[in-house]
Amino acid sequence: MIVLLLGTHIFLTFRLRIPQRKLLTAIKLSVKKDKNSEGDVSQFGALATALAATIGTGNIVGVALAITTGGPGAVLWCWVCGLFGIATKYGEGLLAVKYRVQTTDGKMLGGPMYALERGLNMKWLAVLFAIFTALAAFGIGCTVQANAISTLSFDTYGVAPWMTGLIITLLAAAVLLGGVKRIAQFCGALVPFMAAFYIIGCIILLIYNAEYVWPAIKLIVESAFNPSAAGGGFLGASVMIAARYGIARGLFSNESGMGSAPIIAAAARTKNPVRQALVSSTGTFWDTVVICAITGIVLVSSILAYPDIDYSSGEMLTKMAFSKIPFGPEILTVAIVTFALSTILGWSYYGEKAMEYLVGQKSRFFYRSVYVIAVFIGSIINLSIIWNIADTLNALMAIPNLISLLLLSGVMARETKKYLWENRLDEE
Repeated sequence: MIVLLLGTHIFLTFRLRIPQRKLLTAIKLSVKKDKNSEGDVSQFGALATALAATIGTGNIVGVALAITTGGPGAVLWCWVCGLFGIATKYGEGLLAVKYRVQTTDGKMLGGPMYALERGLNMKWLAVLFAIFTALAAFGIGCTVQANAISTLSFDTYGVAPWMTGLIITLLAAAVLLGGVKRIAQFCGALVPFMAAFYIIGCIILLIYNAEYVWPAIKLIVESAFNPSAAGGGFLGASVMIAARYGIARGLFSNESGMGSAPIIAAAARTKNPVRQALVSSTGTFWDTVVICAITGIVLVSSILAYPDIDYSSGEMLTKMAFSKIPFGPEILTVAIVTFALSTILGWSYYGEKAMEYLVGQKSRFFYRSVYVIAVFIGSIINLSIIWNIADTLNALMAIPNLISLLLLSGVMARETKKYLWENRLDEE
């Protein structure tokens, strides 16, 4: 999967003539409204919902795990992976709008299943993708996130899992049963808050570790190519191990190539496929190039500042790093709770649309209801085996999506040339 995903990232970067160059334009477009265009939600609403599903506990604990297993150099490889992944997220957003369809009640539907069916005439592969997505949503997007919140609440404050589960379930139901517009509105308010709150917490930690920040950055760069620079305390013993864990964290943190984000991108109000493609690509930038990078610098600087810190596990390293500042545990708690809750909301939409592709609109209410019940179940049961199943389903989602991206790269290149490189972004 690492070879397939990273290979696709690099291939599309050069096939599309490095769309990362237009990142500033993409950020500007993400807050600009296409009022008269077709779609269900604003471009920012679509981006916020995608970010809600993408930014999760993996951005915090996952980066720590990459460091403890691959050494500080893993942070750089994670960052590089995110940089290339911007092109893949761009391509996914483009195909989502290019091949989307409108339902009888005026709603927009799109994503890899429609690109596979309408662009490549591979209905059977589209069905497989939809099945994997509908099931994966209950794993990585629902039960494991609810479990992360209830476990944290119990370990930190002694709150019973069933009580936490009940609160999360009621909150999720209030948002999810309102459909895509309510989800987009809620995520549009939550995502900027949770990202800003977490980044401010990281900045406070960096201020406390000020004299170790630059040495941490140097160590990250040096140990990416020379792991012995990190010293003998880390498990990472080679460039390959540092790259393996850093790239893996980058790939599965930003979900570029997995095929999830284009499902909500298809619902955006946009004049042409390339405008939404640019907006979608910023998701990988914010998730990996910004949040994962700042998390990595915080954790490595904390290791240098406090040599006795326990970095035997990713979870322990994160907790100990944040415990070194006033209100650090509370900042970490709020970050994990909001990151996990937003993932629950974002993935509910992905699963619902996949199910709708398989059996039609009549499945909407049923799927939402089962999903809400699964939130409560996930809060109170042991999920060790669910993690493994969820990881497998995510990989199975990615394979059909990568096939569509590679086989339709010519379509992407033509659309990109027409709208982006010929400066026709404002045309229908």
